[in-house]
Amino acid sequence: MRSPYLAALLAAALLASSGTALAEETLFGWLISPFRQKEVKPVDNKAYKEECSACHMAYPPGLLPSRSWEKLLNEQALGDHFGDDASLDGDTLREIHDYAMENAADKSFHKRSRKIALATENGEAPLRIIEVRYIKRKHHDIPEKMISGNKDVKSLSFCSKCHTRADDGNFDSDTVSIPNYPDWED
Repeated sequence: MRSPYLAALLAAALLASSGTALAEETLFGWLISPFRQKEVKPVDNKAYKEECSACHMAYPPGLLPSRSWEKLLNEQALGDHFGDDASLDGDTLREIHDYAMENAADKSFHKRSRKIALATENGEAPLRIIEVRYIKRKHHDIPEKMISGNKDVKSLSFCSKCHTRADDGNFDSDTVSIPNYPDWED
């Protein structure tokens, strides 16, 4: 009697620790994931928040997989960061790189990050969050006039323009308020 119990416990522990990829792939994986949380882990690293938000929203690392952060956070890539020089000193770059890698979508137990990890596990690693298939699908029915045609939004890249709780890692549709279109519902 003791052996089957231990075998089941060992199997559950192995499945739970075998990687986050299992968490969203099967009902069983979803049921046994003790670390599962909603949304995306908010940014809680001071250097990451200060350096990134100097130019744009400090996007939570859970919005991209580690393969993307690896491409984005190195000296060469930051030298030409989407047309701007975002170079950092070596220590700061290492801290930000390590933070992003540790909290990337494929390392997270947060629900929305897991969906992003699954959407990006095959193919080329996206360099922009708006290139993630899951993100595109979540925004596909929003008319362009409300995004690029909206002087107070301009692009999907400005997440916090509409996602009122983006700084908390909450991108739930219930927290969306599109500037100049307060009555629009998805």
